Amino acid sequence: MHPETKLLHAALTPATAGEPLHAGPVFATAFHTPGDPAQAPYTYARSHNPTWTHLESAISGLEHPEAQTRIFASGLAAVHAAFASTLRPGDTIVFPDNCYFTARQLLQEHFAPIGVYLRPVPTALLTDPATLSGARLLWLETPSNPNLEITDIRAAVAVAHAAGVLVAVDNTTATPYAQQPLALGADLSVSSDSKSLTGHSDLLLGHVSTRDSALAERIDRHRTLTGAIAGPMEAWLALRSLATLPLRLDRTCANAQAIAEFLQTRFEVTEVLYPGLPTHPGHSIAAAQMTHFGTVVCFTLPSEQAANQFLTNSALITQATSFGGQVTTAERRARWGHDRIAPGFIRLSAGAEHLADLVADLSRALDSIK
Repeated sequence: MHPETKLLHAALTPATAGEPLHAGPVFATAFHTPGDPAQAPYTYARSHNPTWTHLESAISGLEHPEAQTRIFASGLAAVHAAFASTLRPGDTIVFPDNCYFTARQLLQEHFAPIGVYLRPVPTALLTDPATLSGARLLWLETPSNPNLEITDIRAAVAVAHAAGVLVAVDNTTATPYAQQPLALGADLSVSSDSKSLTGHSDLLLGHVSTRDSALAERIDRHRTLTGAIAGPMEAWLALRSLATLPLRLDRTCANAQAIAEFLQTRFEVTEVLYPGLPTHPGHSIAAAQMTHFGTVVCFTLPSEQAANQFLTNSALITQATSFGGQVTTAERRARWGHDRIAPGFIRLSAGAEHLADLVADLSRALDSIK
């Protein structure tokens, strides 16, 4: 069955006459639990909730036929669960030195002080066997945020598994609709579902998926003990949003591709980064492991002033720091000071507006740069 059909039918209730097609969110702290609690499917809301179950089942259907998924209160909560469920004091994690900044902060400020050894390396070295010597976990991010670097997941998994190293992939920019890390051999697929997966810029949510039942149990236990749980309303809204994921990504990724191609024609733009461009150094790998190249396009203007002028003079771009929503957003990413990027570096997330309107607006905004 195709993903589009799976998602549309994932939230349907059994065909009982007079019952609604879709169940609403289940608001409950406690559930009826007479006798042996092990016989009850639900007992207490910090451990499980029927709305979570429906959402997790739908996401698992995207990730892998054998996937087990656990949702979390945010993408970073999911990242923390992946780290905490695999790393112990004395273990080493290998990760890209330019991966998502807050993930790096979490490793530096929480895991390093408890004895986890951090080994940040350039993306190009992630598939080097020497890089993985003695490691416990290899953390990949592809396409990376914000530099959109591409890692060959299958190649990285082969090298890592040969060395006895687990592999986790931050799949946020792609979503499991466009890229399935578990099918490529990864042990964990992690995502901030606040972005494209739910796609309306109104939810904080994340998930971790794995094919390993023992690992899934550790992740589940971590969620219960830390209380990093999503509310039932957020889970229900996410489930409702999932049904339109294919429609949204088909449109927004097509817009992103066209925007990237347009930006390449403009003299004001000194560099364009998008995995869908043949000029992107990771294009061939991305084409082999992704069905869509994502909504994020990054490009560089000559200066901070030029970037600010461009953003100010655009009528359709919403200046915001997230991505993956239904409207086009962008920001001068260097304003945060977290990444090794030029002052005029812009991260743009293509929305679902009519392409002609977007291109006309981008053209006017670029024309305004002095």
